[in-house]
Amino acid sequence: MKKFVILFVLLLFVGLLSGAAGLIGLYYWASSDLPSFRKITDYRPPLVTTVYTRDNKILGYFYSEKRFLVTLSEMPDFLPKAFLAAEDATFYQHEGVDITAIGRAMIKNLQRGGIKQGGSTITQQIIKRLLLSSEKSYKRKVKEAILAYRLEKYLTKDEILTIYLNQIYLGSRAYGVEAAARTYFGVHVTDLTIAQAALLAGLPQAPTRYSPFRDFESAKNRQRYVLGRMLVQGWITKEQHDAAVAEPLVFKSMPDPSWEVAPFYLEEVRRELIDRFGEDQIYNGGLHVHTAVDIKHQEAAERALRDGLVASEKRRGYKPALEKLEKEKFEDFYAHSNVPESLLVPGRWVKALVQEVTGQGAVVRFGDKYGLIPADEMSFAKGKVEVGDLVWASILAVPDKAGPARAVADPAAAPAAASAAAAAKGGRKAKAAEASAPSAPSKPGRPMWKLAMQLEPRIEGGLVSMDPRTGEVLACVGGFSFEKSQFNRATQSFRQPGSSFKPVVYSVAMDNGMTPATVVMDGPFSYRDPWSGQVWTPGNYEGDYGGPMTIRSALAKSKNLVTVRVAQQVGMKKIVERAQELGLRGEFVPYLPVSLGAVAVNLLDMVHAYSAFARDGSTITPRFILDVKSPWGEEIFVNKPEIKQVLTPQTAYVMDCLLKEVVRAGTATAVKVLGRPLAGKTGTTNDFQDAWFMGFSPYLLTGCYIGFDQPKSMGKGETGGRAALPIWLSYRKAVEDDYPVEDFSRPPGIVMGTVDGVAMAFKEGTERGSMAIMDQEQEKAFFTDPNAPLGKGEDLLKQMF
Repeated sequence: MKKFVILFVLLLFVGLLSGAAGLIGLYYWASSDLPSFRKITDYRPPLVTTVYTRDNKILGYFYSEKRFLVTLSEMPDFLPKAFLAAEDATFYQHEGVDITAIGRAMIKNLQRGGIKQGGSTITQQIIKRLLLSSEKSYKRKVKEAILAYRLEKYLTKDEILTIYLNQIYLGSRAYGVEAAARTYFGVHVTDLTIAQAALLAGLPQAPTRYSPFRDFESAKNRQRYVLGRMLVQGWITKEQHDAAVAEPLVFKSMPDPSWEVAPFYLEEVRRELIDRFGEDQIYNGGLHVHTAVDIKHQEAAERALRDGLVASEKRRGYKPALEKLEKEKFEDFYAHSNVPESLLVPGRWVKALVQEVTGQGAVVRFGDKYGLIPADEMSFAKGKVEVGDLVWASILAVPDKAGPARAVADPAAAPAAASAAAAAKGGRKAKAAEASAPSAPSKPGRPMWKLAMQLEPRIEGGLVSMDPRTGEVLACVGGFSFEKSQFNRATQSFRQPGSSFKPVVYSVAMDNGMTPATVVMDGPFSYRDPWSGQVWTPGNYEGDYGGPMTIRSALAKSKNLVTVRVAQQVGMKKIVERAQELGLRGEFVPYLPVSLGAVAVNLLDMVHAYSAFARDGSTITPRFILDVKSPWGEEIFVNKPEIKQVLTPQTAYVMDCLLKEVVRAGTATAVKVLGRPLAGKTGTTNDFQDAWFMGFSPYLLTGCYIGFDQPKSMGKGETGGRAALPIWLSYRKAVEDDYPVEDFSRPPGIVMGTVDGVAMAFKEGTERGSMAIMDQEQEKAFFTDPNAPLGKGEDLLKQMF
């Protein structure tokens, strides 16, 4: 017996020794290539970069994984408990590995003949997600256990749980509990209920399978399981459990304004951030980016540009329908053209199918809804619209289904009701085919939507508005539709500015002996390049000549021939230098056509250049981004305004007075409707290819242009005053009342005098007289037969180039 005991003890000792050796060997085998978990202890997960408006509303997000960092203190107490109940109820008791759970999992795996369960703790799940692969093997599980045990020695339980709740993938592109709360319930974690928290806690095991968006019953069953586990653990009461089970679950996502609100502005911010910080930091760094955009300004600018582009398109006449459908395709169109009624608000465009056309208008259908386009809302398409045409239409008024006055029940009353409701003219006009009124849909009492026919413009444009005092860009629109084209014509396109460049020329003139009273000849002009022999013969827009006139009058009326003579007198080299000092990029060469805006420039650069006039002669760099902060609120970039003195304050004020004359009695008199001190300049390029208007006050500087992306004529008469100025004016009408009336400040060294009976500013000492640019002999030398010898003028020409 004694020998048996001794043998048993020896065998037990050898077995324990062998087991220990085996465990040690297993440990070294599994830990030989373990990764460092430094990146866990210095936790920096991929986070969403958030972009804010000037009043701290969300403009949009940039991310590769939709994750927002939140701490345990920001979560309701029951939220982490719900996840613990579902995933690791003994989290606060074990040291990273739950031996009991592993044992249960091993038994189940043996029963099922494969690795089906892992028995992983929350600590192990973090290790797997951040350091190891998802490979299902025993070696990976051993590595996972070793690292989990080590991690628990470096971080507290609360720190580990915080990482887990921010790192875990919960389906529908949501990473972490904050993103999931926004995605599934449209709330922040602080506002979750117990029922909602339990549903989220049920997702980690299989986010797709248990997604309520995919399979509500499976999600609900999983939620009941989590609530049951919370009850068993004593973390909620029976009453809380029953109330949570019975609570109706309403799923909605928190609105994401990205690319819906101010998309061109957001894209400009994105491009600037990538240039400065790189893509990885933008999409994963969780930055907080504060911008200068004012949503009221932005929406007004977008609306003004869209309306202006559509109006220009209409002036070129009706184009063929979007598509002509055969009758057998009508039903298919109805089935696929339904728009949620919540989105059908005044101003919204819909694609509609023409059902009937008469002299009173057209009945159209979109989805299961019917609309009436009165004749005066489609007159530009008169006689050209037919049954079966697909057309664009904008909503003028939403029908009141309960009110017989707005719901068309009587077919004969349809035209009258539509005409009465169409006060808000948004669009185009009608067709005439028959004299009878269009009949309403056959179903009595069906509401009739009031519509205006529209054209999707092929023409494009841009608008930028900036506070010249701070350089903050309040609005930026780069085209008709961001969805259609992401190219930002306000910041990326280069177009000839035409006469809107003339203030650059005249600012040089004011610094070189000329005044608003200087008299210049507005007459025929020809110039021959002495080296190439080419002859250039510009003309005024109207094709006439005004004879001798003051610079004040010439700029107000945008006389090309006066501008060319002024440019020739002061020298094109100085004008080119001035343009570049003002911040204009372009292929500037000292040739006379440049004085009429013949070099392509950028709209944002033009706003930059005009800031010298709106300010005290100093330019200020336009700023989209104001500052950037880290996820923890640390300031990592402040975009301070760059200011450069280019003109003297006196020259800037003289130019302000000259450009106010453009509004008072020149090509921009439509602006007078605002009843404020405003200055500006229209611009039209050769063959009406581009139309510009740059207008400003001391508190707001706005520029816009329109033109085809591939330059071609917009049609005769599409000038800056007709095509671009109304866009500018529409925008300014929407925001002007937000500012007190303010005139430009007169600096020291300015005296007021009279020019053509109009009060004008003069630099002190220049008010007593004015200079005529050229005497008769010079006129003959420069401006007679271009083929004649240049004589004494040749030396002056050579000085210019």
